[in-house]
Amino acid sequence: MFQPNSCHVVLLLLVGTLAGCEAAEPAPSPAPTPPVAPSPRAARPPGRPPRDYKVVHVFVALCDNEHQGIVKVPPALGNGKDPGNNLYWGALYGVKTFFAKSPHWTLIKDHMRASRPEVLERCVFRSKRLSPPVYVVADAFDGERMTLALTAFLKSAAGRYVMKAEVGDPDGPVVLQAGAHSDLVAFVGHNGLMDCTFSHYFPGTDGPKPVAAVVLACKSHPYFQEPLRQAKCPPLITTGQFMAPEAYTLDAIVRSWAEGHSPETVRRRAADAYAQYQKCSRRAALGIFVAGRGD
Repeated sequence: MFQPNSCHVVLLLLVGTLAGCEAAEPAPSPAPTPPVAPSPRAARPPGRPPRDYKVVHVFVALCDNEHQGIVKVPPALGNGKDPGNNLYWGALYGVKTFFAKSPHWTLIKDHMRASRPEVLERCVFRSKRLSPPVYVVADAFDGERMTLALTAFLKSAAGRYVMKAEVGDPDGPVVLQAGAHSDLVAFVGHNGLMDCTFSHYFPGTDGPKPVAAVVLACKSHPYFQEPLRQAKCPPLITTGQFMAPEAYTLDAIVRSWAEGHSPETVRRRAADAYAQYQKCSRRAALGIFVAGRGD
């Protein structure tokens, strides 16, 4: 797949920006109205049982030429209903393909059935060398239904959405609890908050929820800061510039975080990976990523 040879925004736009970002910087969304408390009838997710591994839940909004406010990419890469060829899933640096070919991960479950119809494909990876081991549950959301991907991500960050996935493992079957019971959640794709505003975000519960969140999308820092604050889920890594939200960056972030590195070290690992694959300077790559507390 063609890769831009510079991180400069102008050049990315000239080549059609494989990241699928807007040709012009939009104005940040207006400040959201105060959050509306969930209905008292909505049950709080049950507590998370102890476990000797970590879970990362990745919400991938498939690139979609027709339904997202992006600069168009080649049709095969921008069909939001075709995970197998999609820029953010099945393409060379898409989440599924990159992790499946990585020496650091093993694909242990493919084409899982999800209860949510907007999740077109789910797969699970297990780390090969990390201790404790890390499972990555990755969901490919229909590109037309990006709002549902954002909602699932933000509700998970707030401790309000739990899902389970039973997978085989060399040590026997494992029932993974993800969503709000993940240790880390990540959103990958186009910054949908540039296109839409929520009437309210999801206030964090006092129960189990991820320790941090990652948002790999163009200029995600100013857009996701407030939703994550309300969710009581601190950002680990967000972005301050246009970027290509491809899986080599996610891989670097997850492994560095799992090794217990500081948010600033995680940021530098992300920038190293981005500079390598995008063939840009490390300084330019560092300027893309914003480190949060991640605790």
